[in-house]
Amino acid sequence: MLPEDRLSIILSFTSPEDALRASLVSSCFRLASDSDLVWERFLPSDYAEILSNSVTPLMFCSKKELFQCLSDSVLIDGGNKVFKLEKSSGKKCYILSAKELSITWSSNPLYWSWISMAESRFCRVAVLRTTDWLEIGGKIRTKMLTPNTTYGAYLIMKISERAYGLDLMASEITLEVGNQVCSSNVFLKHGEGSKEMGNLGHKKEGSVREREDGWMEVELGEFYSGEKDEQVKMSLMEVKGCHLKGGLLIEGIEFRPKH
Repeated sequence: MLPEDRLSIILSFTSPEDALRASLVSSCFRLASDSDLVWERFLPSDYAEILSNSVTPLMFCSKKELFQCLSDSVLIDGGNKVFKLEKSSGKKCYILSAKELSITWSSNPLYWSWISMAESRFCRVAVLRTTDWLEIGGKIRTKMLTPNTTYGAYLIMKISERAYGLDLMASEITLEVGNQVCSSNVFLKHGEGSKEMGNLGHKKEGSVREREDGWMEVELGEFYSGEKDEQVKMSLMEVKGCHLKGGLLIEGIEFRPKH
């Protein structure tokens, strides 16, 4: 019995997932849930800036269509970042390409090479040829993300069949927000889950996991994106061993909400 515009206001206080479910109730609910009033609220406040930074112009006729475009992921900032909205909640996700990361000696072709891969979201991925000093770092400001949300940071990678030296010693993972630092260890190896740390102390164990997109990932840590703007820094490094290692491919670091 409610007018359509009142119903739209009510639905705008739910979530994208709830609005889509409501559209199945009746034609009245479908019209109300499709309105720009509803989907404008689900879009991030800075969506106009994100659109202006898109590599390819997005085509849409409504705010609902715009939401769907952004939930399919968009290349931004000259192709060095991927932006995406989580379909169920509308929360922001980012992937920083390898070019956006700090990789020790990545500009030296003796140690690292940059190649194109058809399965990558970006023009180039970093390939470790050989080094005895593995150090990969990234950073992001919480103002880029959805406020009051717990996020996870994930290194997106592959390990080639001819990889060597990566699992002889555990790599150390750290994530730092303000004066808080969390650390863990992980062995970089094909098809391996968590592994016993032995004499590495009581640090939290990490694991290498398969992703749905065919890549692998290592969780670098989690953090809370509050109301204030903070810098989050994360890294993966193995610098204690003197042995050579190679065969690691780096696509980037993803930031996505944790549930």
